[in-house]
Amino acid sequence: MNYKVIFNILSFLITLTGILMTTGIPFSIYYGHDDISAILISAGITVFLGIIIWFFTRDADRQQLGKREGFLIVTLAYLLIVLFGTLPFIIYGGIPSFTDAFFEIMSGITTTGATILTDIEALPYGLLFWRSLTQWIGGMGIIVLSLTLLPLLGIGGMQLFSAEVPGITKDKLHPRVKETAKRLWGIYLILTTAEVLLLLFGGLNLFEAVTHAFTTLATGGFSPKNASTAHYDSIFVQYVFILFMFLGGVNFALHYHALHLKFAPFKKNTEFKFYFSFVLAAAIIVMILHSPHKSSGFEESFRQSLFHVISIVTTTGYVSSDYENWAVFSAKIFFLLFFVGGCAGSTGGGIKFARHYLLLKNGVLELKRLIHPRAVIPVRFNGKAVSPDIISNVQAFFILYMLLIVIGSLALSLLGVDFLTSIGSVASCIGNVGPAINGTGPMSNYAFLPDPAKWILSFLMLVGRLELFTVLVLFTSGFWKK
Repeated sequence: MNYKVIFNILSFLITLTGILMTTGIPFSIYYGHDDISAILISAGITVFLGIIIWFFTRDADRQQLGKREGFLIVTLAYLLIVLFGTLPFIIYGGIPSFTDAFFEIMSGITTTGATILTDIEALPYGLLFWRSLTQWIGGMGIIVLSLTLLPLLGIGGMQLFSAEVPGITKDKLHPRVKETAKRLWGIYLILTTAEVLLLLFGGLNLFEAVTHAFTTLATGGFSPKNASTAHYDSIFVQYVFILFMFLGGVNFALHYHALHLKFAPFKKNTEFKFYFSFVLAAAIIVMILHSPHKSSGFEESFRQSLFHVISIVTTTGYVSSDYENWAVFSAKIFFLLFFVGGCAGSTGGGIKFARHYLLLKNGVLELKRLIHPRAVIPVRFNGKAVSPDIISNVQAFFILYMLLIVIGSLALSLLGVDFLTSIGSVASCIGNVGPAINGTGPMSNYAFLPDPAKWILSFLMLVGRLELFTVLVLFTSGFWKK
């Protein structure tokens, strides 16, 4: 294990984190808030330590970056960004508890959206901007961002890209990973800018438009308002949120084609068609179940149903009303949606539609194989046969995912958390959704949970964001052997 190159790359990411912390200062100055010194001190500490680590590792052999180093760098990068990301909140006193601050920033960088804040609007705008920015960074991935800059330092990035984006389909838009990262971030910036402009047109001020655009497209769910998106009584604004949450859940390779006016890939993409059909069907089912319990008209009932289905499916976690007070079956449906996730190659978390499709398709084909044992019936995805290795990987992922939910739920129950809250919180955090059910439902938060429970959920957020294997492989003995 080349630890010198690991710390060399981490030093760059730490320094970048410190610089990004300061981006909310203009809003603090404009609104006259008093968090500027806390942000500057935090950024100074972070940048200073990053430079010190870089100085002592500047002669690292950057060609010795293997797969094991990639896994370790990605996991440590997230942990260190969270660790330093807590400083502005702790120094200012907005979140004095280290456990709570760690939970909040881990929720941000993993785009989970679970919060311990009981009065979000009491925090100054500089801290709220940093809170939202962590989700925007985490949405596309801090490692993918660094890939556009690391080559300038002579560091190759394919191992980092593979560890950061370990999904089923990593569509490279360019043979060179640096160019792929640039294109991904270019698309991300274009879509974010488009949402900001639409929200400004819808009546939001610049701060509200930018912070909501950060957390919508990143499918994160943090809002600078206590009432989340319910604060805005605007049909237009709600449809903007619906559109960009949906786009955030789409494979960004398809966005690349769309920007080049090529829409045929959407028709050919199996996962997108499954995603679109599932969201529409779930919204209609929820609307039918929900309508008898609401006096609103058809449009509002469909909009509210569609909003919440897309929000949960894409793991954004925005809420505009309490879905637990809807029809009984609606709440159960939303709980099941915690296990869905966005598309592979999107900013969404969860299991992903590609994996669900492959599991369902393989299950159906197993029945056919029982009838025709000698027949070779491959699973097809996007018109191509899927190798048995990928099917095996998907099955292993699903088993581990469910096993972690069981273990996590039991652990929280042993800490005194009721079972419904435990299983809901665990399923929501590992799926990077945010709001859960019962004690941590859409109108509640995670503040009341005991500190050990918050640490368990923070670990599950990280594992879920990096799709299990990247983190869990570090706990195997074989990973550390020569």
